[in-house]
Amino acid sequence: MTTPVKKRRTAFIHCPELESFSYPPDCPFNSSRAGRTRKILASMGLLTGPGRSEVAPQPATRERILTFHSPSYLDALIAAESGHLDVEGLRMGIGTEDCPVFKGLVAYASLAAGATMKAAEVILAGEADVAFNPSGGYHHAGPSKASGFCYINDVVLACKKLVAVGKRVVFLDIDVHHGDGVQWAFYDSPDVMTISLHESGKTLFPWGGFEEEVGDGDGLGYCANVPLPPGTTDSAFLRALDAVAIPLIRAYNPDVIVLEMGMDMLAADPLAHLNLTNNAYCDAIERILACRRPLLAVGGGGYNVENTARGWALAWTVFCGEDGGWSDMSLGLGGVMLGTSEWQGGLRDPEQVPDPAIQAEVDRAVDETIRKVKLNVFPYHGLTD
Repeated sequence: MTTPVKKRRTAFIHCPELESFSYPPDCPFNSSRAGRTRKILASMGLLTGPGRSEVAPQPATRERILTFHSPSYLDALIAAESGHLDVEGLRMGIGTEDCPVFKGLVAYASLAAGATMKAAEVILAGEADVAFNPSGGYHHAGPSKASGFCYINDVVLACKKLVAVGKRVVFLDIDVHHGDGVQWAFYDSPDVMTISLHESGKTLFPWGGFEEEVGDGDGLGYCANVPLPPGTTDSAFLRALDAVAIPLIRAYNPDVIVLEMGMDMLAADPLAHLNLTNNAYCDAIERILACRRPLLAVGGGGYNVENTARGWALAWTVFCGEDGGWSDMSLGLGGVMLGTSEWQGGLRDPEQVPDPAIQAEVDRAVDETIRKVKLNVFPYHGLTD
């Protein structure tokens, strides 16, 4: 007689208030993506049922925010929203093209951060095996710096919360942009291992995240960067994940994995140059879940709004173990539920057949990156090629 497989418990962190804020219309960052994701999942009946819950967050408190951000920076954000943006605020990145001032800025950023805090609480309380906040993932924000549409770094706050109660944490970032704010927050600490797979800083903001960035001091060897060339496909991305990220996760043996899964690696994203389908995200999630650790997932980037919402909805089905029943529906989800005629299939993207010459060039670049990362990081963890 076989032992029944334990059903994975999942928590979707969201509330209607998160849908009441928006960046300016001319800003590429669209905060409606989380609400759109929820709408898709609700229409599919995937937010309820055994082991699934929808949990409402509360805004992160000033005290919580100040565990990473400086008081002067938080005060500058509040002042800017009130119409008082001075030279010092501009130096902090507030009011720039990618970090505009808008009505509700502080309330939205605090609530989005609070949602990631709630995800951490749910994990710590043992109430879920996977907690997902699609409104999170503001990985560029620094202690006194707004950057890349990010004002309050919810990921750093959550990792600090987990570390404060004795948890070892891996932060795995598969957003197309390098997770620079999180990397530098823990660059000299072994308490959080940061692993980022992203488009190379040679071609994309924030222009860093190279193989030589491996940590400092006590954190030496606890930072790994896998810069990917433009045109990277599903197979090349997954090969890098398998060669670098998964062995490092297993060697570090974390108590919790924090995953940022920006959907801006997708081929149709207007701000980047990779060529993934959302099938690669599904395969990556399966590999991460196979590490058998609690998973705190956040959204991050994704500037093709419909593809991002569809990708996050698909990710949720994998978290719930329901992908097999929903990924290939012929119900026209692309047109009916997502309001677009781009793709009339189910949640999964159609498979792509890359140009052989481009694929060969990408493969050569990815193989060289894998070689460098293994050389620079693996010896610290007793790993060999």
